[in-house]
Parts: sequence; structure tokens; C-alpha cells
Amino acid sequence: MNLQEHNNLFKYLFIAVAVIIATSSLVVSNYLIEDLSREERQKIELWAEAMRIAASTEDENTDTNIILRILSGNETVPVILCDVDDNVMYHMNIDMKDVQDSALYLKKKVIAFKKNHDAIEIDNDAFKQYVYYDDSYTLKRLQIYPFIQLGVLTIFILTSFLALLSTKKAEQNKVWVGLSKETAHQLGTPISSLMAWTEYMKLKDPDSSIAREMDKDVERLQIVADRFSKIGSMPDPDLHEFKEVVTNSINYLQNRISKKVSFSFNFPEEDIYVNLNNSLFSWVIENLTKNAVDAMEGKGSINYTITKSNGTIFLDISDTGKGIPKSRFKTVFSPGFTTKARGWGLGLSLTKRIIESYHNGKIYVKSSEIGVGTTFRIELKAAKQQS
Repeated sequence: MNLQEHNNLFKYLFIAVAVIIATSSLVVSNYLIEDLSREERQKIELWAEAMRIAASTEDENTDTNIILRILSGNETVPVILCDVDDNVMYHMNIDMKDVQDSALYLKKKVIAFKKNHDAIEIDNDAFKQYVYYDDSYTLKRLQIYPFIQLGVLTIFILTSFLALLSTKKAEQNKVWVGLSKETAHQLGTPISSLMAWTEYMKLKDPDSSIAREMDKDVERLQIVADRFSKIGSMPDPDLHEFKEVVTNSINYLQNRISKKVSFSFNFPEEDIYVNLNNSLFSWVIENLTKNAVDAMEGKGSINYTITKSNGTIFLDISDTGKGIPKSRFKTVFSPGFTTKARGWGLGLSLTKRIIESYHNGKIYVKSSEIGVGTTFRIELKAAKQQS
């Protein structure tokens, strides 16, 4: 399992735990709401029975004080007592302040109470009455509470998740910078030694083709060391002719790539200028070219197309490789993503960093089809040629 898969697994576990916590909270709150709702129902049923007894009994053995205590004991649940025609006879715990038409207001309340709870019937020998009630203010707040709790929990989880991602990104950046600086430092000594040896070979045999080729490779190593040394800093961009930069970046690779790979170029005739760091941008072209060669398994064609529109330069690099599934268009740029058995999965991640962080541009998978090929697109802001 690579680094990207580990990160994805951690994200899924984090989300799963968050969902479990949120669901558990909603379930517990729902049980509490149901229990309180049942208690309020029983309380109003007792209140209705007390009303029935108070209205119908003439038994001297009835304890009037207990009946009155039951009737006055309800201080939280809104109640309306109606006759069979839903004419309001009595109400309690209903705020009537600033109500101009109390009869109409209570009629609307009866309709609303009917929707919330079944009526409680008071059945006397002489008459029938109905008790309508609503949830208490406490129960209503408790019903809203799970949603508030869920909202707060969601905000907390999102904040924690973003903070975690920010921390991981900062750690990755430190690793990038540390690894790059150390690599540049370690390359310095062998490069200096190789430069001395090539100069010695030239003195022995000025026409040596081996010395000339070694010179090219040593120069190449110097470029690589320079690239690594620039990671972590913000190198100043210079004005360059874009077609020349792309062509020079590919020239070195062409002689070191399988002859079964063909290169084609679709460039405009006009000169196109852009501000960039030549060393780092060449690294991008080389990474994308090497990835294309790997995707084609050393056999196929790579096309480089440059276009310009509304002040933006577009560079499309297309190959005839195995393609990328659409679900992986974004993850291909994540650290650790690789399809090679021995790859570290850093090439495209580094490429994205160079384009976005150092050149304020964009890079993405423009299109891809399995078994047909892939096109990566780079977008950069065009610059004006200095006069």
C-alpha cells in the first residue's frame, strides 16, 4: 500500500468515525425526545381525566384539592379544551400577548395542535369534550438540539480535518525542502570530481568523443543539482522564448530515450514569451516526457502543442500510452501516487508544485482514454517581449 492509499484510508476512517459519532448523538437525542413526549402525553391525559372528574362528579368523597393540584400543575404544556364542534372552552400556557383576535388565534392553534398530536377525549354522560395540546417549550428546544449539535460537530470535524491536512502539507513541504537541499549538497562533491576528470581527459586527448559526452552529462548533473537547490526558495523568473525552452528541454532527452518513441511538435510561427525559471520549468517538461515514455512502455509517439489565447499560453503534452482512469485525474498529482513497481510517486507532485507555486500557473489532465493515451495541459501567463 503506497502513501496515497494510506492517506485515503485515514480520511475514510476519519469520516466513518465522524458519521458514527453524529449518528449515535442523533439516536440518543431521539430516544430522549420520545421519552419526554410520552411523559407529556401521560401528563395531559391525567389533566384531561382531572377535568372530567371536576366537571361531572358530585361525590363528596372526591378530593377536590388533588383535582385542583393536577389541573394547576401543568405549567409548561400548551392546552386547549374544546367541545364537539371545536369551540374553544378553555386554554392554558398559550401566550396571548399582542393578539388582537383571540378567538381566531385560538382556532388556528387548535388546527395546529391537531396536526401535532391526537386529541384526548373527555367522555361524560352528559357531554363530550376534546383536549388538544402542543409540545412544551423544553421539548421543542430538545427537538432542535440534535440539529444544532450535528452542525457544531460537523464544523468541528471539518475544522479538525482541515487543520490535519494543513499540518500534513506543512510536514510534506519540510520533507520536500530537506530532501532537495540535501540532494543538491550531496551532488556537489562528485560533480566537482567529474569536472576535474573530464578536464584531465581533454588534456590527454582533445578530440575525445567520450570526454565531450561526459561534459554534457556533467553539465546535466549541474543543472539537476541547481534544480534541487532551488526547492524551498522562490527563484526569480526570467523572460524566455517559450518554444525555445520547450525544445531545449526535450533535446537532451531525445538522444537518451528509445528510438521507438517519436516526437512531434505543433508550435505557432510567432515568438511567445513567458517569465519562468528555465531550470525548474525544464524539469517539468522532462518529468512529463519521462512519464509519457513509461506509459507507452518505450514505444509510441509524444506530441507537444503550444497555443496562445487571451494572454494565456497553453502547452499540451500528449502520448499514446495506456491512459489514466477519469477517477484518478486529480490523484495523479498527489505525493505517493505511482503505477510503477519501484516508483516513489513524486514526479507529478513535484511538477505540480513547480508550476503552481513557482510559476503561478496550472497543470491538469486535459483528457485521457484507456488504451489510447493521455494529454497533460500546462497554463502560464504570457509576457511581453522587452524592447
